[in-house]
Amino acid sequence: MNNEMMSQTVFRSLAGESEVIGFYNSMLASWPVKHETQIVSTRHGSTFVIVSGECSADPLVLLHGAGTNSTMWIGDIADYSKHYRVYAIDLIGEAGKSAPNRPPWDSPAYEEWLTDVFEALNIKKVTIVGISQGAWIAIKFAVAKPEQVNKLVLIAPGGIIPDKVLFVIKVLPLMMIGSWGIKRVVKMLYADHPIPEGVPEAMTIMMRHFKPRVGVLPLFTDKELSQLTMPTLFIGGTKDTLRNSEKIAERLHEFVSTLSVKLVRGGGHALNDTTSIIIPFLLDRKTQSVLLK
Repeated sequence: MNNEMMSQTVFRSLAGESEVIGFYNSMLASWPVKHETQIVSTRHGSTFVIVSGECSADPLVLLHGAGTNSTMWIGDIADYSKHYRVYAIDLIGEAGKSAPNRPPWDSPAYEEWLTDVFEALNIKKVTIVGISQGAWIAIKFAVAKPEQVNKLVLIAPGGIIPDKVLFVIKVLPLMMIGSWGIKRVVKMLYADHPIPEGVPEAMTIMMRHFKPRVGVLPLFTDKELSQLTMPTLFIGGTKDTLRNSEKIAERLHEFVSTLSVKLVRGGGHALNDTTSIIIPFLLDRKTQSVLLK
């Protein structure tokens, strides 16, 4: 990693970084299954990985969204680890333990980064579950190397349709006014669904101390989406305040012949209990396009 990468920071202060990492470590201490951690080198910076599940099981990669880290999977990891060797990967440039490097979105950088991570972990072929920006990165890799992806799960993915500008206009001022505003943002993210215990506290820590990346994820072209030949599941909330799930489903259906869709009624950008939808899809040998009931 070059000196420029090393000098970057994604936190507002050293004290804030210390609080976020302290929270991260406390979550790892209560990780519900046996695990190990690894730091792997890539051309775009060091990358932190939480590994759970049996060594002999097929690999499953989890990619979190923007403004958070791999501890967001703590409620799901036990379910996934029953069936897979699970690699929860901290995205570079986000609020975790990976390098603070933020390469351009309109470049091959993120596909290169994930390629390097997989090579370091000796992953030849993989199933990927991604949320929001993590789903965008999953698509980026799957478009470039479809032969290396068994199945793809996209939860509220970026890059399919334009984001709702109004959401950003509402959120930024709320984030600036402290705990009350952050709680309002969390409520918007979950829409009509209950907010899991501990989420407001975690989000408050992240939003207070993390400097979010400003910008818009590039949209994938029709040709790129046509490269998604592996069985693909899209999950979206009908009340997602950032992206219109129905329009995402429409566009994906147009170009991804192996697509399955689950629209969660009353769900927002953040969704609860997705493993009850995802694991049956992953374990199902069928690949036809369906609308899940």
